[in-house]
Amino acid sequence: MKKLKMSAPLKVFLLDDEPIVGKRLKPALTKIGCEVEVFEDSREALARMDQMDFDIVITDIRMDEVDGIEILERVHQRLPRTRVIMITGYTMMTLARKAMEKGAFDFIAKPIKPDDLRRVVARAAETLGLAVDFKTGAGHESNAQYPGR
Repeated sequence: MKKLKMSAPLKVFLLDDEPIVGKRLKPALTKIGCEVEVFEDSREALARMDQMDFDIVITDIRMDEVDGIEILERVHQRLPRTRVIMITGYTMMTLARKAMEKGAFDFIAKPIKPDDLRRVVARAAETLGLAVDFKTGAGHESNAQYPGR
C-alpha cells in the first residue's frame, strides 16, 4: 500500500449565473483545500476554460447564453479527465438523465447543502486518484492510479 502524500490543491471551476451560488459554495470548497474559480458569465467561463485545466467543473444546467449541457460537452472535448457535476434549481429528470448520458459525474438539485457538495466533490476527486478530507481539508494522493495527474 502506497503512503499517502500531499498533492497540489484540487482545481475547481464553478459556474452559475446566480451570484449567491458562487458566494455560498466557494468557501465550502476552499474549506476542504480546493482552489476555486467562480464564474457567473458562461462566455467568460468558456474563455477561462480554454486557458487552464481544471480537475472538477461544477456548472448550473440552465443559463441564458450557454447552458450546462454545452459546458459539459466542451469539457469532455478539451479536458476528458475532468469530472463535471451538474447543478440546477429545476429538478427535471429528463435534464438529469441527459446530463448523465453525456458523461456528467453527478447531478445535484438546488438548494445545495455545502456538505452534500463537498461529498460529491470528494467522490469525484477519488476517481481522479486524489483524496479530499472533509474534516481537515487536506488533499492527498490516493492509491488509485489515474494517468495525467
